[in-house]
Amino acid sequence: MTKFSTFSWKSAGLALLAATMFGGAALAQSADNATVAFLMPDQASTRYEEHDAPGFIAEMKKLCESCKVIYQNADADVSRQQQQFNSAISQGAKVIVLDPVDSTAAASLVKMAQSQGVKVIAYDRPIPTAPADFYVSFNNEGIGKAIADSLVERLKKNNVEVTDGAGVLQINGSPTDAAAGLIKKGIHAGLDNSGYPILAEFDTPEWAPPKAQQWASGQITRFGKKILGVVAANDGTGGGTVAAFKAAGVDPVPPVTGNDATIAALQLIIAGDQYNTISKPSEIVAAAAANVAIQLLKGETPKAEMTLYETPSQLFTPAVVTADNLKAEIIDKKINTAEELCTGRYEEGCKKLGIIN
Repeated sequence: MTKFSTFSWKSAGLALLAATMFGGAALAQSADNATVAFLMPDQASTRYEEHDAPGFIAEMKKLCESCKVIYQNADADVSRQQQQFNSAISQGAKVIVLDPVDSTAAASLVKMAQSQGVKVIAYDRPIPTAPADFYVSFNNEGIGKAIADSLVERLKKNNVEVTDGAGVLQINGSPTDAAAGLIKKGIHAGLDNSGYPILAEFDTPEWAPPKAQQWASGQITRFGKKILGVVAANDGTGGGTVAAFKAAGVDPVPPVTGNDATIAALQLIIAGDQYNTISKPSEIVAAAAANVAIQLLKGETPKAEMTLYETPSQLFTPAVVTADNLKAEIIDKKINTAEELCTGRYEEGCKKLGIIN
């Protein structure tokens, strides 16, 4: 088990969440009727619609019932996100929480907003070339290392040896996403000296699962049984990879990683088709972002635990989930229910894992 295998918050993170949970009444008094925008990047991952946006809106309502929240998703379109950003400002948003489609292109949005007195919170994905007012995220580099370490541990535990040019595949996220770059860096930290060579590596445009699947299919044709495992940067690319192995008739599927703990990925783990994922209840980061937004509206300086890309930052460390701890990390912590996961063909797997009787 890796050092990321139990969910933890650093002390500053606890302070931030405590302020969110217990300081709302006092903060809301000076933020009445303010408008805050929550702009997410894509729908390739279901987390934004299912967890991040609802979590942010719910926490904002607790902190400031009279505040207006503008929520929009750019669906991986840079121009659309620029339009949404401009629209938020024209609607009077004083704080914009931005998860950028393109981290480089977002720099001009940050500068433009700040020139008009609008605060910008970078969310999930950093904006390296223009310091935002704050950055809230999970520890993306730590996530990359955790999923890679977990895969390596699995291979070593099963005495999988490197022979005849065997190794692993690495499937990264979007090349325009700075968070994907951090995950990629973490994956390399886990793989580069692991003893398991990287056969090939791919940056997935727009994090699109079909593009990951297409690339993986080509590598399966190229390397065949030499593929010992795949480190995929999120559940979408991981799911696309599993589909590629299935389509090629590979059984069993080599261990494939993921990240986000989507329902689809958790079910693949239950079925034995995906090896791991990362449980990062987005509501936690969304609540932190809402708290920071309220503090910025008050003119306060939110407390940061570090500086990343010249931006005061708050990072949270999530948990690696495999079949061994899925019940403890997901079901017992009420992130998902057995009823949501143990449907149809997954019922038998749930019984084996002790999720249901």
